Amino acid sequence: MTGLPHHTLAATLDLLEQLTPFRSVAGQRDAQRQLAAWLENWLINEIEAEVVLPVADQPDEHGPPLVHVRIDINAPTTVVLYNMYDVMPASDEGWDVPPFEGGIRHWDDKGDVYIARGAENNKGPLAGMLMTVRDLWLTERLHTNIEIILEGEEEIGSGNLRRYLSQQPCPIAPAEAVLFPSLCEYGGGAPRLYLGFTGMTTGRLKVEGGSWGGPRAAIHASNAAWIANPAWRMVEALNAIAPAHANGVLHTEPVTGEAADILDELAAQFSIRDELIMRRSERLTIDTDPWNALAHLLGSAVLTIPDIYTSPQGGRGIIPPLACAELALRTPPGIDKDALLERIKAQLADPALAGAQLVLDDSYPGHRFSIDDIGVMELMNSYHQQQARPQIWPWAPGCAPAYAFAPIAPAFLIGGLGYGGNAHGVNEFVTLQGLQRFQQSLSDWLLAF
Repeated sequence: MTGLPHHTLAATLDLLEQLTPFRSVAGQRDAQRQLAAWLENWLINEIEAEVVLPVADQPDEHGPPLVHVRIDINAPTTVVLYNMYDVMPASDEGWDVPPFEGGIRHWDDKGDVYIARGAENNKGPLAGMLMTVRDLWLTERLHTNIEIILEGEEEIGSGNLRRYLSQQPCPIAPAEAVLFPSLCEYGGGAPRLYLGFTGMTTGRLKVEGGSWGGPRAAIHASNAAWIANPAWRMVEALNAIAPAHANGVLHTEPVTGEAADILDELAAQFSIRDELIMRRSERLTIDTDPWNALAHLLGSAVLTIPDIYTSPQGGRGIIPPLACAELALRTPPGIDKDALLERIKAQLADPALAGAQLVLDDSYPGHRFSIDDIGVMELMNSYHQQQARPQIWPWAPGCAPAYAFAPIAPAFLIGGLGYGGNAHGVNEFVTLQGLQRFQQSLSDWLLAF
């Protein structure tokens, strides 16, 4: 290993403690803008980075500001480091420390951990990434130019980032590889390496009262026997497009070719039991062997329902004029999301479902790349240098706008050693040992270029 200075972890924790109080959640635009400006100033002052897109010049209507800077050392190669500064909401209830204050605690089963909203996803890795780049830059060990781009709406679809990267010419010139530095020793197990990502479509199914039946304004619930309820029509519509017994799975595409070969090796080392423990669950929706379970997970287009509500909300004694179900459709690489959406619209056109309407907000496709693309072997080697054997996945079941980076580099990788957990939940954490491993693996990856 190349070896990071002993002070790096302390400096990283100090930086993470400064990032934690920013409540950079969706809808908190002032906090997001303040954090974006803070990060831009840090990059200027600490690494003398060149600002490509000033935060101050970005209007609010474009979304949370992007932070885009360049470290140009006149090297023949360039890599891109992508990360995020937005986090999920959190209340203090159930936390060992307030989530937007953060702090170190000792857990018997994990050792010393830093607890805070974003500790794992993704302020912890962001702080580790920035301090690793700073260390390499200060010690003149960088051998490649680095483009750094940070966004504030990864959790809600990355719309501003995707629009920015779609410009012609692209604001980021062609590079060797793109890395999303993250803690990838999920559950404390073998680090994962994903060769692609799932796509995402968001929107809602809504039913309003009208000519089909149902009131145009809230009425007393005593009329339920003879006035249709939009909430019941919405339940019917949901069951028509995504029957409950399928748990939201609309279509499953077979895993074939190179992806199937990769799955052969993954399944041989994969433990369903360990996965269930990490996911705080007791059983899968299907009872099968690891290969078929993984193929079902990776090949399925699945509809999830983040929220169901009626308006006005809290009206126990009314028939509401509006019922809504917020939807998220996850589509793996190789599945035609547009065809699935057309199928849903056709199902909702059934006269028996009159009043049900699909409203789409945003959409991007899944994307995968090859194990032979630049950056992949370098990431595997960064794991091997700390005696870690990666699990290689054909693509991730999680969503990321990998396709938007395709014009820049063949591979969009999420990677890094390190153990954290409870992302989006109570007591989100990163182990201090994991943070050190993360920074070492990122340093090794960067030095490979």
